[in-house]
Amino acid sequence: MLPTFETERLFLRPRTMADLEDCMAMDRDPEVTRFIPGPWTNPDAHRRFITARMEADFGPDLGYWSIFARDQPQRFLGWVLLIPDDAVGPDIEIGWRLNRHAWGKGYATEAARPLVVHAFGQAGIKRIVAAIHPDNAASIRVAQKIGLTATHDGAPYRYFALNREDFAASLMTGQTAG
Repeated sequence: MLPTFETERLFLRPRTMADLEDCMAMDRDPEVTRFIPGPWTNPDAHRRFITARMEADFGPDLGYWSIFARDQPQRFLGWVLLIPDDAVGPDIEIGWRLNRHAWGKGYATEAARPLVVHAFGQAGIKRIVAAIHPDNAASIRVAQKIGLTATHDGAPYRYFALNREDFAASLMTGQTAG
């Protein structure tokens, strides 16, 4: 069972089938999925895709977490993930997707930080990665704020990574993602 996390403003819990309609509604906003290929405009394929992700076993301590504001615990803000890269690995991917109403408030960074700590702590992961479209400036800023650095470009994404050793060094210097 995945842990839950609380931050100053957010509550993160493992994503469940109860979140299916909220996830589908979020993905149907073309601005939300602008940089992410997927079956967003085909309702049946979209539902199958999300259901498969919700039912998948990504391994111990890995999966998706739904994000809610602590002061509005029923309002779905989005999700964060820690799963094998592109759902197959071997690298472990960190990612986030938020409803447009949750943009610009620092929620993605705030939700991703406990996942970084979890990845290098309880999950024992050696490296996390993120693949972000180079035009997605907001997601690139989130990646940088949680300690990831650009490693290389490979169409259509720019790749970012953070190693456990670099994370541990940031803890020593007080520049932590957590």
